[in-house]
Amino acid sequence: MSAVAPGDPAGRRASDRGRHGKLSRERVLVAALGVVDAEGLSALSMRRLGSELGVEAMSLYRYLPGKSALLDGLVEALYQEVEERLAPQGDSGASSWRQGLRRVAGAVHAVGLRHPEVVPLLATRMLSVPLARRPAAVLRVDERILRLLHEGGLDAATATAAHRAFTAWLLGYLLVDLRAMADAPEEADPELRLGLHRLPAGDFPLLRASAPSLAGRGGETELSAGVDALLDRVTATG
Repeated sequence: MSAVAPGDPAGRRASDRGRHGKLSRERVLVAALGVVDAEGLSALSMRRLGSELGVEAMSLYRYLPGKSALLDGLVEALYQEVEERLAPQGDSGASSWRQGLRRVAGAVHAVGLRHPEVVPLLATRMLSVPLARRPAAVLRVDERILRLLHEGGLDAATATAAHRAFTAWLLGYLLVDLRAMADAPEEADPELRLGLHRLPAGDFPLLRASAPSLAGRGGETELSAGVDALLDRVTATG
């Protein structure tokens, strides 16, 4: 059913057939991700998204009834990509529950690096959306994590605590890996690129010395090591 454009006395309806054919919720979210990846989260609006898809902004409201739903949709789209990365093998592709959790962490990390502008929403939208109203793609990843922890022999209380620690650590790791470090990206010299001359040497000697290393990403190696260290702690106290 088509949406009636407000203020249109003739009842003219906003079409949902864009330049790439008839819209779907999935197509709208993919386009929204593309806009945010290219132009940043602040550039995203129903009008901008309609322009990207070649339709009137009003056509989008049948799929996403407002900006809040659009932001939640971005989180959903990101987690759908996580599921797609995990889908080819499923948990059967992991040699152990620990390996399964490493795969989850790796998938979230890889997708987060592809869509860095969306990553902050993983924290902010979870503060405003109750568990039961979160997108199914988000809940399925949480369910997978809990299932793996139970398969590892953890009792219900320990598995819940481990899930909390795992998800919090993973989001924190991702945010640290994505944090802005370059002050002048066009500069070739590391000190100029990071703007170390802006940090008084007498006040921040350790930061100045560590900045070049901090500017790099931890990557998969540090990610896996962190997961193992966290699980070692959980199983030692569980």
